[in-house]
Amino acid sequence: MENPQTPIESGGNNTINDGKNIAIIAYLTIIGLIIAFVLNNEKRNDFATYHIRQSLGIFLTLFVSGVMSYIPFIGWIISAVTALLMIILWIIGIINAANGNKKPVPLLGEYYNNLFAGI
Repeated sequence: MENPQTPIESGGNNTINDGKNIAIIAYLTIIGLIIAFVLNNEKRNDFATYHIRQSLGIFLTLFVSGVMSYIPFIGWIISAVTALLMIILWIIGIINAANGNKKPVPLLGEYYNNLFAGI
């Protein structure tokens, strides 16, 4: 008689469940991103690493947007639009991490994943 195993026991979702908390922490703040990076260095979790890359890309894009806000008029407009877009991507990233989905955030997710492949 066969012994059916759940995906967690057979290792299918184990990496997702192990890395889900770290992935969610990565999206909370810059400090959360640093904490997630340090926690993930102990036991490299592919799911957590993926979301750390996505979060790092979103936060760096927000930083560049903030720097551009010092340019009068056109910089303000670009910064405001970019900040709104990044907030939407940030929410999508948190939802993906909480649901255990390893999907890139729209528009820039694949770019972030390729850019930070060394992490």
